[in-house]
Formats: sequence, structure tokens, C-alpha cells
Amino acid sequence: MFAIITTNLLRRSARTVFTALGIAVGVAMIVALLSFTQGLKETAAGLVHLGGSDLGVFQANVSDPTASILPDSLVGRLAASPDVAQATPLLLIVEGLKQDQSAIVFGADRAGFFTRGLVLIAGRPPLRGAPEVLLGDRLARSLRLPSGGVLSIHGRYYRVAGIYHSGILFEDSGAVLSLAQAQALVGRPGEVTDVVVQLATGARASSAAQRIEHSFPGTQVITDPQQALRAGANGTLISKAVLVIVVIALIVGSISVANTMAMSIMERQGELGLLSTVGWSPLRVASLILGEGIAVSVLGAAGGLLLGVIGGGLLVGALGVSAYVAPSVTAWGLGRGLLVGVAIGVLGGIYPAWRVTRMRPLRALSAARG
Repeated sequence: MFAIITTNLLRRSARTVFTALGIAVGVAMIVALLSFTQGLKETAAGLVHLGGSDLGVFQANVSDPTASILPDSLVGRLAASPDVAQATPLLLIVEGLKQDQSAIVFGADRAGFFTRGLVLIAGRPPLRGAPEVLLGDRLARSLRLPSGGVLSIHGRYYRVAGIYHSGILFEDSGAVLSLAQAQALVGRPGEVTDVVVQLATGARASSAAQRIEHSFPGTQVITDPQQALRAGANGTLISKAVLVIVVIALIVGSISVANTMAMSIMERQGELGLLSTVGWSPLRVASLILGEGIAVSVLGAAGGLLLGVIGGGLLVGALGVSAYVAPSVTAWGLGRGLLVGVAIGVLGGIYPAWRVTRMRPLRALSAARG
């Protein structure tokens, strides 16, 4: 059976290639979107756990966590909470670097655990009060800017005192200023974007989050990546987009396979009728047609998996958003793309296979001679 399927597909190679290519495009879009979704989850985890924190306190009901505005006086009150071991404020400056609009500049308290957790791999800490900045190693490589170089932030120039590494995508793709300098730069004295918190020993993040939100009305506490995605709505939008693309791929791909197989049946009436006369049951002939549809879909799905993995990375690089999200391909993501491809073959092959079972062998032979 497998040999017959392979021979039939190769005999009509152009039609097979074009059908598989259409399926590949749909599967590639699914794989790319799934990899973006996973990448967003991992990026959101970095946003939640900046500086190795257990949770982040943001302004409630904002369109995006980076748009949050909180008074920095909140830090002392949070630090006094029995659930909190340490609290430090952060001011996030988005699109502040002309050289890389996707990079984030962090205004951070020099004495806070966020700054203390940065591992210097070149240079030295900034001098107090000096117009100096620390640069993440990923951003330093991207800009080819060494320690001692000059970085422009919002039109003001800062000397790169040192290069750091933290292991968190957001941080390593950004830069760090002192909190006071960042507030003065963007004209937000006394304001921060969020307060990152390390919990006291024995405190549970979910319980502490509820108590903090109750004690500080107007705040929202984000403890896991899913909450960060919901707060920004990006993850929900991409998840819905994946669902829409899956449905469209199933519909369009199934129609394409059904059309290809129906045309194949019309061209091969004599061959199929002959198979029936030599002892092939209608179910076996239908299995042959269904198998050909699935084989075309699997070929398309394999190409789509490769295209989705490569294309996702190229797209992020072309758009210059690698600091925000890096596609993350998982086995389950690839598996779902392959399942969609197989489903297209099954759905698209059902009608042609059913049609074959209704075919009368002698009539098919006579139609082929005519």
C-alpha cells in the first residue's frame, strides 16, 4: 500500500508539491505563532521576576505593565509588610535608546537587590552622581559598545561604566541607570513603574499577593507569567490568533486536499475500477485514497514545521523586537503543527474516499475507456 501511495504521488509530482506547499504555509504560521506565545511566556516570566524577585507590584488597570505609575513612597510601606523581606523600586524607560528602540532602560535604586544582583563582567560600577550607565551584555554585543563607550538615552549622553549579566532577557537586553537619574531624565520625580519584592521565608506568593492588593488599593500584584500576559493582553491576542489560524488552515487545507484527491479519482477511474475487479474491497480502495491525502498533508506539515521554526526567528530579527520576545520552539508546539497537518489530510480525504466506495467497478472501467 505504501509503495502504491508513493508511486501515485510521484506520478503527479507538480500537483503534490503545490498542495503540500499550501498546507506548509498554514502549518508554518501555526508553529511560528505557538513559538511566539511560548516566547512571550518566558519573557513575561523575566518581567515578573526582575532581579530575582518573587513578585512585582504594578498599577492596576493599565493597558501594559510597563505603563504602570506608582509613587516611590510605596516602597517603605511594602518593606514593612510581614510578607516582604526586601522591596526595591524600578522605573522602566521604554523606547529610550535611539540605537535600539526595543531595549529597556531600568532606573534602579543602587542599594536595592535588583542592582546588587547584576554580575559585572567588564568595567566597574557607576560613580555616584556621575552620568554613567551599566549595559547588559546582550545589548552591548548588539550595539558593539564596550565599557567606556557612550550611550544616548532620551537625547542625553551617558558613559558606559560597565557591562553586566543577569540571565534575564529583559535585563541583559537593556541598561541600568540610577533611579534618581532615570526619574530626572523622563520628568517623573517621586514616581516608579513597579516595585519588585522578595518574600519573607515561609510566605506564599499567592497569599501575599492578595494581602498586598488589599492593603494597597489601586495596585495589582503579578506573581506568574500568565498574569503578566493577561495584564498586557498580548498573550491572549496571540492565543486567539493561533486558534483562528488553525481553523483557517484546517478549512483551506482540507478543501485543497479534497480537490486534489477528487481530481485524482476522476483521472484514475480505470485504475481504481481495475483494483476493484481484481479483489480490492471498497474499504481498501478508500484507504488508498485516504492514505494519499494524509501523505500529502504530512509532507506539507514537515515543510511547514521547518518554515515556521526558521521564519519565526527571521521575523523577530527583521522587526527588531528580540529584546521583548524570542521565539521558543517546544516539542509540543511542533507536535501540534504536525497534528494539524495530519488532520488536514484526514478531513480532506474523507469525501474522496467515500466517493470511491460508491463507484461501480464496471462503470469506472467503461468510463475510462470512453
